[in-house]
Amino acid sequence: MFATPDEAENAFYTAFANNDLDAMMAVWSDDEEVSCIHPGRARVAGYELVRENWAQIFKSGQRLQVHLSDQLIVSGMMFSLHTLHENILVLGAQGGGARSVVVTTNAYLRSASGWRMVLHHASHVPA
Repeated sequence: MFATPDEAENAFYTAFANNDLDAMMAVWSDDEEVSCIHPGRARVAGYELVRENWAQIFKSGQRLQVHLSDQLIVSGMMFSLHTLHENILVLGAQGGGARSVVVTTNAYLRSASGWRMVLHHASHVPA
């Protein structure tokens, strides 16, 4: 589905911005070895639990704008590791909103179905 890890990453953040669960899960590898860690939360492992976790986040109705910065990529033929900052704006009903910076690691694995995410780990940047 995704010819490059960058295509998978772009699809991940587009799904994130649009609260689109089906598009989000299309990025993830569909096996039990995937894991997801959101800031201040425990690790969630396995495709179904990761799906349930994203469904809960999207059901909150919270709209986020995410701008990526400080991206570093280590990539090979079968695996790609991306570290970056997510500069997040939580949109309020009246516009504007709260801002935060999250340091993130995204890992992608190449399979017969293209590049797919196997890990998303996000943590708040220390003060």
